[in-house]
Amino acid sequence: MNKRKLLNAAIGTALLTTASFAQADMILGLYAGGQIWNVEPEGSFDKNGDDFQGSFDFDSDTQGTLYVALEHPIPLIPNVKLRQTDLEVKGTGEITGELFGQPYSGTTNVMGDLSHTDYTLYYEIFDNGLVSFDFGITVKDIDANIQADGESDASSRSTTNESFSGYVPMGYVAAEIGLPFTGLSVYGDVNMLAIGDHSLVDYQVGVAYALLDNIAVDLDVQLGYRSFSLKLDDLDDINTDLDFSGVYAGLEVHF
Repeated sequence: MNKRKLLNAAIGTALLTTASFAQADMILGLYAGGQIWNVEPEGSFDKNGDDFQGSFDFDSDTQGTLYVALEHPIPLIPNVKLRQTDLEVKGTGEITGELFGQPYSGTTNVMGDLSHTDYTLYYEIFDNGLVSFDFGITVKDIDANIQADGESDASSRSTTNESFSGYVPMGYVAAEIGLPFTGLSVYGDVNMLAIGDHSLVDYQVGVAYALLDNIAVDLDVQLGYRSFSLKLDDLDDINTDLDFSGVYAGLEVHF
């Protein structure tokens, strides 16, 4: 085989390989990522009927988020995204009166676990390789636990453990804009619900940089800001007015 035939064969093989990968990516796209989130919590919680007076001072802490999304080109069938967020908080409160039906007086230790899972179904309305826009619905699965331990008077202590859970349907919107010739893109997404005295908003905005961008795999590094606010009135007899906000760093891989 002469050099020209050898070159043509190599080019043909490369084109067939490229077409194969491109077709696979058009059929299915798998995204997976993880983030480290530096959370600064603030707010309060109580129970219906409590004679509560006081404030909470929560510690900032590092939390983790993992997610995976599957996209496909089948019309009318939504894409799927799952996201798990670990959200454990602790701190102290200067409480006078009743909290969760128990008397407290003075410094009280409080701990909470509001870890939750998001189940999102969405449609990719527009994507030209530079700008993309998605919308859909998210069901946030909340299974929370809150503990308080502190003095009830000079000679005794009170300890309570309360939990609340529920599935919260929310609207979902996401967008991303690439900055040509830089490897950078800006993106954001929001899950939101506001019904009566209940409101829940979970949003993030950030910048991504493509460390790898080829036919086989893409790898992006992320830096952004996330805020999760939870205002619920009488969910399982519990009232909350909590906000968890802070910067995060993450990695995302796309096959």
